[in-house]
Amino acid sequence: MKIAVEEDKCCGAGQCVVLAPEVFDQRDDDGIVVLLDETPPQELHEQVREAAGVCPGACIHLDETA
Repeated sequence: MKIAVEEDKCCGAGQCVVLAPEVFDQRDDDGIVVLLDETPPQELHEQVREAAGVCPGACIHLDETA
């Protein structure tokens, strides 16, 4: 799995950080998503999928073939 985020679409809701804190964080000044690991280990894939699914800005993109 490879992850990409579109920071300009992020609304700072923080659901990704709650669901997968090993993979996502937020900038202190505006709450915009920060991608910590673009190729997380297999054991985090389900959490990342859930985070992408609940993202209100639809700014998390997953490439499952990578």
